[in-house]
Amino acid sequence: MDFFADYSIGWLAGLALSLMVTGIIAGLMAGLLGVGGGIVIVPVLYHLFTFLGIDEAVRMHVAVGTSLATIIPTSIMSSRAHLKRGSLDADVLRKLIPGVIVGVLIGAVVSGFVDGHVLTAVFATIALLVALNMAFKKDSFSVRDGLPGPAGSGVLGMFIGGISTLMGIGGGTLSVPVLSAMRIPMITAVGTGAALGFVISVPGAIGFLINGIGVESRPPFTLGYINLVGLALIVPATMLMAPVGARLAHSINATALKQLFALFLFITSLRMFYGLVI
Repeated sequence: MDFFADYSIGWLAGLALSLMVTGIIAGLMAGLLGVGGGIVIVPVLYHLFTFLGIDEAVRMHVAVGTSLATIIPTSIMSSRAHLKRGSLDADVLRKLIPGVIVGVLIGAVVSGFVDGHVLTAVFATIALLVALNMAFKKDSFSVRDGLPGPAGSGVLGMFIGGISTLMGIGGGTLSVPVLSAMRIPMITAVGTGAALGFVISVPGAIGFLINGIGVESRPPFTLGYINLVGLALIVPATMLMAPVGARLAHSINATALKQLFALFLFITSLRMFYGLVI
């Protein structure tokens, strides 16, 4: 409580509003583009923790752990909405899940041994690649028709699960471009990516919770590496807006939105790289 006593009521109200707006945007992005709310939540929490003076040794870990926890209910709402509209491919999901689970477990273990700078570098690098993919990939681009065999699908799943866990994002950020490159319809890739978010976030969040137990310099009201204040303020907004985003995905052209979101990711990535070198 002494921590929050250093800030005015107005400043704390602004912080709370920022977290709720973050949840609104994250929920919309999760449902609309299938990118996973974590791609919004992690950088926002990272910068908020920076402004609050949270120790950089735990700053990124708490941002990632909290993000994974918020994705659990968001992914449930988003995937249910897509399932009702027939845009969730159960066969693709079954092929990817085993590898994804293995990747998540590897990512959770690795996260307990690396410092915050490594997690920040991973996030910044993947965010930059995702931004470039969103901005410049042609809709006609493809690698093959459908997923590869069991071994190939397992490797893809491990990559999606492992990197997503280290970044604190739902699987959609990586799985949507991967699936669309295999000529799986974009709307189906979005719905399937939303379901993968649940597969990733549950064990991922548990891993960060366990890894953070007893670690010093964490923010107040933090369980393991999961900040309960951020969780409480972000989750209601994401749960409310994820189904709205899923409905919009079936009714609007998201090209312009993708370009704007790519710009946001590009700036976020550069800002994180800048923070690593200064």
